[in-house]
Amino acid sequence: SRINLYHISAHPPRKHTVPALPGLSSRAVVENPANRELGSLMHHAAAVTALHFPTRGKLLSGSEDCTMAVTRTRDWSLLSSIKAPVPKAQGRPSGDTAPVGGAPSGVNAFAVHPSLKLMLSVGRGERCMRLWNLVTGKKAGVLNFSRGMLGEVHEGRFGSGEGRRVAWGNTAGGEEFAVAFEWGVLVFGMDCKVRCKVLPDRRTKIHEVRYVKRDEEGEEMVLAVSTEDGRIIFFSTDPADLVAPAAKEGEDALPAAKILAQLGGKDAGVTNRIKDFAVLPLEESGSVIIVTGSSDGAVKLWRLKIADVLGGAGGLVGEMVGDYETGNRVTCLVAFVMLDLPEGASDDVLEEHEDEEEKEESSDEE
Repeated sequence: SRINLYHISAHPPRKHTVPALPGLSSRAVVENPANRELGSLMHHAAAVTALHFPTRGKLLSGSEDCTMAVTRTRDWSLLSSIKAPVPKAQGRPSGDTAPVGGAPSGVNAFAVHPSLKLMLSVGRGERCMRLWNLVTGKKAGVLNFSRGMLGEVHEGRFGSGEGRRVAWGNTAGGEEFAVAFEWGVLVFGMDCKVRCKVLPDRRTKIHEVRYVKRDEEGEEMVLAVSTEDGRIIFFSTDPADLVAPAAKEGEDALPAAKILAQLGGKDAGVTNRIKDFAVLPLEESGSVIIVTGSSDGAVKLWRLKIADVLGGAGGLVGEMVGDYETGNRVTCLVAFVMLDLPEGASDDVLEEHEDEEEKEESSDEE
């Protein structure tokens, strides 16, 4: 239920002023004195399940107590708290000794629309998705997942049917959002109607979904999905690329997203599940760095050209440029591009400049 806060500098430490720390590893460890602990937040009464900075001035957090809190980063005060309904227990066996309120509940994930006015959330123990109005802080609608929808992504009769992840994207067909389940993904349009389904070429669990831009100038994106078997699969959800399956008699099957390319996997020497990943743009046009975190504690960096993804025809793309063994199980990660140190600028001046920028952005948002 605790959120630990740290200040991480966006600039690397100066090599001539920061000595390397001694260690048993052959790699030198350099500590940045600008990185410091700020404290903790106790806004939630249960385990925290999701964190997101929609802007530098706001922090959104979700928890197993079915609440989503909005915190101001300037003074870390709680601005508002959005309460999602606690789902009713369904399908509990007779003689169940679970206490009152012991049924699975809580926020699995949420995604903020680029306009910062809408938010989607999915939770444990409920077969639906909720739409929130961030201007008023109230519920704007509920989309229930029908049995037919869940069947398309292999959510069987005894499956939970709950959404695990959610993300906003954009294609030639307009804005859309993807809801990830245990074995597949459903893509919806802004009219809340299903556009297509996203399934790996072989049955494997889904862990994370993110949209990646096709190019720097345009707004169209491809959907990246990390899997249990150590792959990141890139799909095109563009209406022109959808594959229409053979419909059974009396049934309307959903079209499937086209597989563009794959990164990692057994052929690349990666067999452990990828729990989370981040995409970082490079200065060179058309290339990105993908950072992946696995359950075995390995953090890997991959260099990828977007052109290879678009023309990959479902094949293997990308090359691994580095890895680091954390020694701990990685369940989530976030990455950012560090900034070069200006010539002649001292660390104190940089800290003051960063603090002034944060105050200006916080005041503008208010």
